[in-house]
Amino acid sequence: MKNILVTGGAGFIGSNFVRYLLKNEINIHIYNLDALTYAGSLENLDNLPDPSRHTFIHGDICNRELIDQLFRQYAIDTVVHFAAESHVDRSIFEPDAFIQTNVFGTFTLLEAAKRAWLENTPPIPDVRFHHISTDEVFGSLKEDDPAFREDTPYAPNSPYAASKAASDHLVRAYGHTYGLPYTLTNCSNNYGPYQFPEKLIPLMILNALEGKPLPVYGDGKQVRDWLYVEDHCEAILLVLRQAPLGESYNIGGGNQPTNLEIVENLCEILDEVVPHSPYKPHRQLIRFVADRPGHDRRYAMDIGKISTQLGWKPRHSLAEGLLATVKWYLEHEEWIAAIRQRGDFKAWMQRNYAQRGEEK
Repeated sequence: MKNILVTGGAGFIGSNFVRYLLKNEINIHIYNLDALTYAGSLENLDNLPDPSRHTFIHGDICNRELIDQLFRQYAIDTVVHFAAESHVDRSIFEPDAFIQTNVFGTFTLLEAAKRAWLENTPPIPDVRFHHISTDEVFGSLKEDDPAFREDTPYAPNSPYAASKAASDHLVRAYGHTYGLPYTLTNCSNNYGPYQFPEKLIPLMILNALEGKPLPVYGDGKQVRDWLYVEDHCEAILLVLRQAPLGESYNIGGGNQPTNLEIVENLCEILDEVVPHSPYKPHRQLIRFVADRPGHDRRYAMDIGKISTQLGWKPRHSLAEGLLATVKWYLEHEEWIAAIRQRGDFKAWMQRNYAQRGEEK
C-alpha cells in the first residue's frame, strides 16, 4: 500500500480509520474523497496525525470523471470504500439516496478500478479494492439462532440493507468476472468518537446531557452486536495487510445487549461521570416510542474466521468502549456545537423526531 483512496473518509468510521492508518502506516499517503453530506464533516479531520500524508478531495463517488481522474493523478493502488448512506430510519422514508450512493456509487468505483488496474498491459500488480459492508445484509435472527457467518445467506429487510447487499454482490461479481482483486468485511454496529448524533449511542448521550427524552423504539429488546470503532479500524488494517484476495470476514464486538440495556448503561455512566447533573438519575428520561417499520429483532456476528485466520479479536469490552465514548463527547463540546450549527443537522432532527412518533 502506497497511495490509498479512502471514500467517505470524513464520516464516522472513515475518519477514525484515516487517523488509525496515518498513525500505524508511515509509508502511505491517503487521498480522502467525501461528498460532505450531513453525516460527513471536516471537523472530523481536525488534528490528524501527520496531515502532510493526507489529501482531502471534496467530491461524489458517483462522479465517474472525477474517480477516473483520481486513479490516474495519484496512482491509486488501494481503495478502502466506506462511503455509504447508512441510517436505516432514513432509508425507510428516503430510499432514493441509498440506491444512488450505495449501489451506483460502488459500481462507479469498481468500474474505475477495473479500468485503472486491469485494462493496462500488463495489469497493475499489488492492488486491492476493500469494501466495507454491514451485518444487516444477513437479515434478522431469532433468539436462539446461531450468529451470522460469512456464508449465511443474504436476506436484507430494509432499503439500506438491500442497497448494501447489492453493493456486496457487485464487488464479488467484479472479482469473479473481471479478476478485480478485492476483500470484503461485514461489521456490526459501530460506536465511538465522531459519530453523527442520528445513531443510538451519541443521540442518547447528547439528549441525556440536556435533559431531553431518550426515545427507545418498541419494547427496547432489539439485540445488536456493538463494535468499538477503533477495534474495527484495527481489523480492517489487518485484512489489508494479511488477508488473501477474494476473502470476506465478519467483524463484531462479541456482545449482544438489548437496545434498552445500552441506553440504561449509558444512563448509569452519565450518573457517575456527571454527578451534579440536574437530570440524574438519567434513566428517568427514557421514553418508549412507536417501533419503526420492519425493525430487525436481533443481529449477532460469528468472528471465528477472522480470529482464526488473522488473529484478530476486539480489544475493548462494551463497558470500556461505552465509558470512553461518553468521555469523548463530554470533552468535545466544540465538535458537538459545530455539528449542531449546521442547517442539515437541524433539519434532520426535526424529521427524525416526527418519524419516531409520539410516546407510547
